Amino acid sequence: MTVVRRTAALALAGGIAAAAAVLPAVPALAHGAPTSPISRSAACADGGERTGSAVCKTARAANGREFGNFSNVRVPNVNGKDKQTIPDGKLCSGGLADYKGLDLARTDWPSTKVTAGDTLPITYAGTIPHKGTFRVYLTKQGYDPTEPLGWGDLGASPILTAQDPPLRGGAYRMSAKLPKDRSGRHVLYTVWQTSNTPDTYYSCSDLQIKARPVAVAATKPAKAKASATPKASRSVEPGVVASPQEAAAPQNAGAPEQAKEVSLSPAAAEAEDRVALGHQIILAALIVIVGVGAGTAFNRWRAARR
Repeated sequence: MTVVRRTAALALAGGIAAAAAVLPAVPALAHGAPTSPISRSAACADGGERTGSAVCKTARAANGREFGNFSNVRVPNVNGKDKQTIPDGKLCSGGLADYKGLDLARTDWPSTKVTAGDTLPITYAGTIPHKGTFRVYLTKQGYDPTEPLGWGDLGASPILTAQDPPLRGGAYRMSAKLPKDRSGRHVLYTVWQTSNTPDTYYSCSDLQIKARPVAVAATKPAKAKASATPKASRSVEPGVVASPQEAAAPQNAGAPEQAKEVSLSPAAAEAEDRVALGHQIILAALIVIVGVGAGTAFNRWRAARR
């Protein structure tokens, strides 16, 4: 009897071992959510940092029950078909009824202040290391936070894709470059698709983005045109500014005018020669008359002395 029991026990143990060998390995669950910038679940769900805030209380009331663990917004078997699986208006909850309060369209969710164009560090809390791909999206400029978040509100491409980052100090650490054209209130939407579990995790982090200062090209101050040195008036004492009329006068005003050579036409030159000849004839006649008169007077004087 004892031998039979031992044989049965060994057979059972062997069967269990054989079954364990052929059964597929069951992966450990990987929980996670962003804590910086703080996500809505990390703020309001069980174990969150802002559970006492007014928005978190409102979200729990809208939820109809307490939230589950903040790091457990996960949906199995999505396999990259996020848009087909998660409906518009339910992105933050992943479409899960236990987290539907996270989908409220409000402007008072806990937010992180950032500046457009800066590099944003991301801390994604995790429980145990798992391989997978992170895809981080940002709402487009013009996003209205008072409307439910839909896939159309997100940019067509993620601003960050990170595959298999290491888990260090209880978190996956990454960074994303923020677009330069964003300002105002926006949502950072993080999708973590694990590759060694069937689960995909979803989360919303609210940002308050400050517009990036517009760079203005440095310009040299315009040089003032050097004003012409006032010209001294010719009619006033030294040091007195000349009148506008005098200042506008040519610099050589008052200087002797240079002699100008004048050329005459042939007809004018001939007329001028005739006039000169007439003057010469008259002058010669006068000389002759004076000479004759003088000679006559001299002869009379001599005759009178005899």
